[in-house]
Amino acid sequence: MLNHRIVLVLLGCLLAATSARAQFDHAHKTWTALLTKHVVLIDGGKASQVRYSDFARDRDALKAYLESLARVSEHEFRSWRKEQQLAFLINAYNAHMVELVLTRYPDIGSVWDFGKVFNNPFRKKFFTLFGREFTLDMIEHETIRAKGAYDDPRIHFAVNCASVGCPMLREEAYVGERLDRQLEEQLVRFLSDRSRNRYSPADDALEVSEIFKWYSIDFTSGLKGIASREQFFADHANLLATTPAHQGIIRAQKTSIRFLDYDWALNDARR
Repeated sequence: MLNHRIVLVLLGCLLAATSARAQFDHAHKTWTALLTKHVVLIDGGKASQVRYSDFARDRDALKAYLESLARVSEHEFRSWRKEQQLAFLINAYNAHMVELVLTRYPDIGSVWDFGKVFNNPFRKKFFTLFGREFTLDMIEHETIRAKGAYDDPRIHFAVNCASVGCPMLREEAYVGERLDRQLEEQLVRFLSDRSRNRYSPADDALEVSEIFKWYSIDFTSGLKGIASREQFFADHANLLATTPAHQGIIRAQKTSIRFLDYDWALNDARR
């Protein structure tokens, strides 16, 4: 009889764990609904702005989504496919960044208004993942960019730091089943944005985002076949210049590289 009860208890625990896994929405429907409603595409879809004032009115829905992320255990997370894990982490980063902005909105013009040393927004432990306190830097640098974890430089075109200079906040959630296509589209959008990446014929120089300076190792380490920044730009010359002649110069890797100043102004649609 005792053994029978133990079996029943173990079976109940197994069913509960299975049910908890089944309840997580890998389509991230709540986050997609919020983004579709409050993200505004600009410049032909190459960039976006955020209606933070409207987001604030849907803050309960945002918090409910964040709570659903917090309920995921590390054991459950590790049981998912890599694409589902990475989509989860990118969405978690972006959603928590929006929530952080809303804690001070509308009295905020830049994420650095929180502070660069004390209360640094990227190093502040203001949310929970996997049962422990987390920071945005822990998601990006310690988890997503951990060597051998996901090894995909395109994540730099997906995580959004609520700033004009940052790659756009996508108008839908990242989803494991479509992640590769979504990341590739983000790459195309970012490199096609002439305010952040462009070829300057007058100087025979590529003027690109400081992202390629800050994370140069991700574009020189062979990840996704990317052996150098020059090769990466050469492979995407059609996105960085409009004429065949200029594209040819980029493909020949004969240009110098200059980094544009990063615009840390809040990516607020009010601007």
